[in-house]
Amino acid sequence: MSEKKPQFAVLHSVESFKDPRPSIKKRMADGKSLRKRVSFSEQGIYTPPKHRIDPVTILEAQAKERIKSLIPIRYERMLQSPIAFYRGGAAIMAQDLANQPTTNITVQLCGDMHVSNFGLFGTAEHRLVFGINDFDETLPGSWEWDMKRLVASAVIASDSMGGDKALGKKLVYGITSEYQKRIEQYAKMSYLDLAQEFIGEKDIRRHFSKEHQKKLDVYLKETKGQGNIQVLQSLTTLVGKNRKIINKPPLIEHFKKDAYGTPLILLIDKALLNYSSTLLADRQILFQRYFLKDYARKVVGIGSVGTNCMVLYFEGDSEKDPLFLQYKEAQKSVLSPYLGESIYRDMGKRVVAGQRLLQGAPDIFLNFGAVQYDINKSQGFYLRQLRDMKGGIGVGTGGVSLKNFPDYAKLFGWALALGHARSGDAAMIAGYCGQSKELNEALYSFAKSYAKQNQQDFEVFCKAVKSGKLTAAKKKTAL
Repeated sequence: MSEKKPQFAVLHSVESFKDPRPSIKKRMADGKSLRKRVSFSEQGIYTPPKHRIDPVTILEAQAKERIKSLIPIRYERMLQSPIAFYRGGAAIMAQDLANQPTTNITVQLCGDMHVSNFGLFGTAEHRLVFGINDFDETLPGSWEWDMKRLVASAVIASDSMGGDKALGKKLVYGITSEYQKRIEQYAKMSYLDLAQEFIGEKDIRRHFSKEHQKKLDVYLKETKGQGNIQVLQSLTTLVGKNRKIINKPPLIEHFKKDAYGTPLILLIDKALLNYSSTLLADRQILFQRYFLKDYARKVVGIGSVGTNCMVLYFEGDSEKDPLFLQYKEAQKSVLSPYLGESIYRDMGKRVVAGQRLLQGAPDIFLNFGAVQYDINKSQGFYLRQLRDMKGGIGVGTGGVSLKNFPDYAKLFGWALALGHARSGDAAMIAGYCGQSKELNEALYSFAKSYAKQNQQDFEVFCKAVKSGKLTAAKKKTAL
């Protein structure tokens, strides 16, 4: 069973900087020695908790902390397939991961690692890079938590798309072998070089077979074309002389009050003041040049449905200079019951800090804040650009097909290794993982076993909806 580990330490004195780290060779040897405590074969065994909490009970508990009217949309999306259910069930798997043996080599976990949680985005320098896409559940923990959730998602997604067992195994081997290769590379890299390391466009192209290059070209071109002007054209319309966000109930709607009865304009005013006050000076000046034109509640993803999410439309000197920011409520990580509370009081700060550690190149407007409703209630949040050269990887819904899935799988393993190397001890992880296929086989074994667990949970969930215990929206909603 996994043990709780302390969060990343904070240096308190100059003396802390004088302590030399053990050598790379020593740390790799220490990592390798951990195989005696947690063998590769043990990593391949999925053991359910003795008193496993029913998945429906977990979803109902989450629903109590969310906007009640939106919960049926979440359930409707989770009903679409076992992989859609898995994407919405990070809290369900968290209890299972806590019951597995781990090396306890701490990294910044994504917390909701799956094959649809990757994409392309623009850096502050407006370069196109590939990386992890969503960080709502991020928290420090042992690297296996992310890896096991990722490989299980690959098998589940392959099965949902009609792939055979051979493909599932190929995907897991692609992820894990690339992770092994890259984590060793990063272990030997200087820290400054590692901090500046990105998976760029040329890297992506080299990882794609020739037969898939044309489809990749289309995807890259579409992603590069995503920006605030394109959002303006698709998300707004002229109402008189002013542009307004288009209502698309129930996914995009204008409301005067939030779920707690607070006027939305008051909430947004407080949020923006809080947000802008902690921006870096150059970005604060840039942000202050824009003024708010409109705002609306926007339903996003699967896991976030029911949290307070909005799109905010700003303009500079004219509508030719639009800025769209996404406001996302930040709740406690689903991992916190098992890994401990975040060192950050504000959950928005937890998310932003985790994203900066794992991604390394977040957009210039990424920042956090908190809104105090009253003495007993506050809402943590973070803001980021709605779409700025961002292209999510659609597994089974466009982008990723059964044919090019193996190409993407290697990129998934690479991106995860880079995130873990930025935030943890790459040498320790590399020492433990080595380059042996024995670990690949073990993680494939775990992935197969957990895919069966997910299927059982999905069937329990479907029965709960059919019986009326859980209510799902009748109309299919786009993701």
